[in-house]
Amino acid sequence: MPRGNLPVAMNSFFGRAAELDEITKLLTGTRLLTLHGAGGVGKTRLALQAARSVRDDYPDGVWVAELSSETDGDLLAGHVAGMFGLRARAGRPALASLVEFLADRRLLLVLDTCEHLVDPCAAMVTAILTGAPDVRIIVTSRQELCLPYEVVMGVDPFPVPPPEAADLAGYDVMSLFLDRATAVAPGLRTDERAMMAVARLCRRLDGVPLAIELAASHARGLSAIQLADQLEDRFRLPADGERVLVRHHTLRTAAGWSHELCTPAERLLWARLSVFAGTFDEESARGVCADECLPDVAGVLAVLVAKSVVARVGDRYRLLDTIRDYGRDWLDELGEGALMRRRHRDHYLAAAHRMDAQWCGPRQLEWARWARGELSNIRAALDRCLADGDHRAALELAGALWVLWCHLGLVREGRHYLDRALAAVPAPDRARSRPLWVAAHLALLAGDIPLARERATESAESARRHGDGETEAHAHLRLAGACLLVGDLEGARGYALRGAAGLRQAEPTSSGLFSVPLLLAMAATFDGDFDKAVEILRETRRHCEARGELSQRALSDYIRSLALLGRGEAAEASAAAKAALEVSWGLRDAVGGVLAIDQLARIAAAVGDGFRAAWLLGAAQRIWSGFGLPGLGADTMTGLREAAAARAEGLIGETAYARALAEGAASHFESAVTYALRD
Repeated sequence: MPRGNLPVAMNSFFGRAAELDEITKLLTGTRLLTLHGAGGVGKTRLALQAARSVRDDYPDGVWVAELSSETDGDLLAGHVAGMFGLRARAGRPALASLVEFLADRRLLLVLDTCEHLVDPCAAMVTAILTGAPDVRIIVTSRQELCLPYEVVMGVDPFPVPPPEAADLAGYDVMSLFLDRATAVAPGLRTDERAMMAVARLCRRLDGVPLAIELAASHARGLSAIQLADQLEDRFRLPADGERVLVRHHTLRTAAGWSHELCTPAERLLWARLSVFAGTFDEESARGVCADECLPDVAGVLAVLVAKSVVARVGDRYRLLDTIRDYGRDWLDELGEGALMRRRHRDHYLAAAHRMDAQWCGPRQLEWARWARGELSNIRAALDRCLADGDHRAALELAGALWVLWCHLGLVREGRHYLDRALAAVPAPDRARSRPLWVAAHLALLAGDIPLARERATESAESARRHGDGETEAHAHLRLAGACLLVGDLEGARGYALRGAAGLRQAEPTSSGLFSVPLLLAMAATFDGDFDKAVEILRETRRHCEARGELSQRALSDYIRSLALLGRGEAAEASAAAKAALEVSWGLRDAVGGVLAIDQLARIAAAVGDGFRAAWLLGAAQRIWSGFGLPGLGADTMTGLREAAAARAEGLIGETAYARALAEGAASHFESAVTYALRD
C-alpha cells in the first residue's frame, strides 16, 4: 500500500510553530482534531504542514481528501474510498467498505474543507473512528462537527505588528508578505519606510494569510507604500473616514481590492472560471470561457496565476474557495451565471460524446486520464442539471459517460446518477433508451443480474419503439451478458448474434462490435470448447491491436487465459492473464484487474503453487469486497474460484492457507498487482 498522498508544498511555510507543536501533542491523545477558522486563515496549509511533521508516526501513511468540490453527501464516503483505490460493492454502502479497509490500518486522514458537508462528514468520521481504532483524523472546517469526542483548535490570523513596533523582523506576517512579494518583484524596496508600509498593510488585512498573499501578488506593479495607501482607501467609510476592519470581511475586502486592480478581461475571466469545480485545464477554460469578449483565455489565465487569483496545480488550475465565491457573485452580477453553467454543461457533454466515440481506439489512456482529472467538473455538471430540472441533459450526460462508469471503476457513482436521472424522466421517452443499456451494464458489473435484465429489456423495447437500431443492439448485448452469467449459453449466443446484426445494420463501425466475439468466446469457454474460444480470440486480438484498443483487448486476453488453462497450457495462460492485468491496471479498471488476479490464482493452484494461489485469492477477495460480488455474482465463475481455493488449501494445508489468504487480503490493489505480475 502506498504511504499516502500528501502533496508536495508549493512554496515556503511561515510561522505557526506554537500551533504545530500543539497539533503534535493533541494527536497523541485525541483521534479527531478539527482546525476551525475563517476562510483564508490558513487551516489547510497548517493541517498539511502538521501532517508532514508527523507522517513517520503512521506506518500506513498520511492521506488527504480535499472535499470542497464534493457537493453530494451521499457520495462522500465513495469519494474518500476512491482515494484508497476502493470501489463500491453492489448492495453494500461505500462507508462500510471504507471502514472495513481502514479497520487494521494505522494512518492519519486529513479531511479538508468540510463546512458544506458537516452532517455527512460527522457520520463518516463517527463510523471510521468506531471501526478503525488506529486511524486519526484532522478536519479543516469553518464549522465544527459537534461530535462529543472532537477536539477543536481555533486557527487565527497571524499576529500583526502594532503601530508603535520598532522591531518588525520578528513577525511571521512580515516574512510571508516579503517572501511572496519578492517572488514577483525581486527588486522590491525593503528600506525602513517600505517596511513600515508593509506593517501598515498587514494590519489593514488583519494578518489573514490569503489576503496577504493576494496583496503581495501586486508588488510587481506597485510599491509597498502604494499598496498600503490603496488598501487604506478600501477600508474607509466615505461618511466619516473611519476604518472598518471586521475580521470575517477582511478577505472579501482584499479580494475586492485585488479584483479592482485587474483589467476588465482579467475580471471577466475570474468570474467565468468560478463555474468550475475542483481543478480544470487550459483547454476547458478556453472551451467554456472564450468568446468575442474574451478571445485570449490562455494569456489572461497566465496573468491571474501571477496575481495569485488562480492557483496552478501541476498542469491544471484551480480557484481557492473564497476567490471562487467572489467570482461567482461577480458572475451573477454580470448576468452570466446561467449562461456559464450552460456552457460548462455543454463543454463536458461534448467531451463525453467524444470520449464515447473515440474510446475503442488509440486514445484510451488519454481519455482515462481526462475522465479522472475532470471528475469534479463532471459531477458538478450532473448535479446542476438535476438540481435545475434539466433532467434530459442529466440523462444524456450520464449515459454518454458509460466509459467512466463501466471501464474506469466508478460503478456505484454511475448507478447513482443514472438512477436519479431515469427517475426524473419517466417512460415513455426516447431519452431513456441509451442510458438504460448503460444502467444494465452497470447492474451486470455489480452482480445484480435481475435488474440488468430488466433495464436491458426496457432499453430494447424503448429503442425499438423509437426506431433506434444501434441502441436496441447494445441492449441485446447486455441481455447476452446476463444470459452468460446465469449459464444460459444458447441465450447468450442468440442475443450476441442479434446484437451484432443490429449494429452492422445501424452502425457498421460501432465499438460495440468488439463485444460480440468476446461474448461468443466466453460462451465457448463455459461450454468446454476451448479450441473454438482461442480461435475466436486470436482474430479479436488482431482487430484490437490494429485499432489501438486496450480495454477489450485486456478482456480478450482474460478469456483466452481461461481457455488456455482449460487446454492445460498453464504458461501461456499465465502470460495472457498478466497481459490483461497490466492493461486493466493502467486504466484503473477494477473489474478487469480483479478478474485477472482471480485467474492468476487459479493458474498458481493448477501448477502446484498453493501459497501464491492463496495469497492472490486473498488479494482478489479484498478488491471484490470493495467493488462487487465475486465473479460478478455468476456461479460459473465463482465455481472456478472455489475450486482453486480448495486445491490451494490441499497443497499447503489449512493453517498455511489461512495465513497466505490473510496476507493477500491485507494488501492494497497496487501491491496485489505488483505481486501478481511477478514470475
